[in-house]
Amino acid sequence: MKIKLSFVLAVLAVISLFGRLQAQAQTDDPSIKATTVFGKVSEINAAAGQITIKTAAGSVVVAKVNEKTTYQRMPPGETDRSKGVPTSLTEITVGDGVIARGFIAADKKSVPAQQIIVVSQSDIAKKQEQERMEWRRRGVSGIVASLNPAAKEVTISSRSLMGATQAIIIPISDRTRVRRYSQDSIKYADSKPSKFEEVKVGDQLRAKGDKSPDGTRVTAEEVVFGSFKIVGGTVAAIDPAANTITVNDLKTKQPMTIVLKPDSVVRRFQMMMGGMGPGGAPGGGAPAAGGGERPQGQGATPGAAQGPGAGGPQGPRPGGGMNMADLIERLPTISISEIKVGEMIVISTLTATEQNRFTAISMVTGVEPLLQMLAARQAAGGQARPQNVDLNSNFGGMFGGVGVP
Repeated sequence: MKIKLSFVLAVLAVISLFGRLQAQAQTDDPSIKATTVFGKVSEINAAAGQITIKTAAGSVVVAKVNEKTTYQRMPPGETDRSKGVPTSLTEITVGDGVIARGFIAADKKSVPAQQIIVVSQSDIAKKQEQERMEWRRRGVSGIVASLNPAAKEVTISSRSLMGATQAIIIPISDRTRVRRYSQDSIKYADSKPSKFEEVKVGDQLRAKGDKSPDGTRVTAEEVVFGSFKIVGGTVAAIDPAANTITVNDLKTKQPMTIVLKPDSVVRRFQMMMGGMGPGGAPGGGAPAAGGGERPQGQGATPGAAQGPGAGGPQGPRPGGGMNMADLIERLPTISISEIKVGEMIVISTLTATEQNRFTAISMVTGVEPLLQMLAARQAAGGQARPQNVDLNSNFGGMFGGVGVP
């Protein structure tokens, strides 16, 4: 009996320990500290005095507010508390970013909030759009072609729609903010601080900074890079419920499974009025801003080609006008339900987690006319076939992770 009792007690002790470890794992969230919790507002119950906060890791904490709780609104990215302005519970909306200050409960599921600091969802969206426009205006992108360790310079290669290859030299100084995309995340927000020594030939890289007058050198304020794979093929099957697409590889004809995540960006290539225009661009220039077709009889939409080196304040891109990245940035986004079997697509992906299974970062569908144009240029008297297009040299550098930039 004593042996049985000891055994039972030992089992109970193990179960108790496992429960405590499991509870600790469930609440080991970096967004939850002893006196603060940070996340986004998922629900507001003003009558009950409760704000439900969901952290980036998925934890849910209920902030309990009362008449003594103070509220402050901060501009996005600002850490100087003097820049905040008073606000109220009624001005907070679902989706806003918040920090609730107070003593977090032992189970980390509630906090009596002494102060709520909020950054509005609309302010965040405006800031992100401003940052995107800044990257478009002052940014360059391409494939890392060579490295100069002695001078800490990266040379990237990009190709214009006319087929001209341009080399851009990017010095990396101590003042340059360098980040690398995570190996397991497609989000720019998840990129990690990095350094020149981690950049490799073949990486996709984007840089933002001041360009030289001829556009061949950029004094970079920020650089972000990563190792991505570019593949293309024909859509064979679509499973909207599973958010997957079966694609027959452009070159090998072998089936690949493409997984679409909530953050994946899907765009549709569009032929504009007049077909392929001068310079190989659709419709005689670029797609209209926002992806719509131009009214019949009109030329290039004013401002449609505004982008890094694509005319506008920075002047034309050396070597042949707007590049592929500039074009694709202006294509309309679509949902998985709008993709059609038989269409050709080009995809930027992370390294395959399983054989022939990839997570899509960015995808452009309906690209057969574009691939045919590129194939004809590349053939040089040979057979112009889309499967012969060098996807990496033509599309490399235009696809990074999602989010800003």
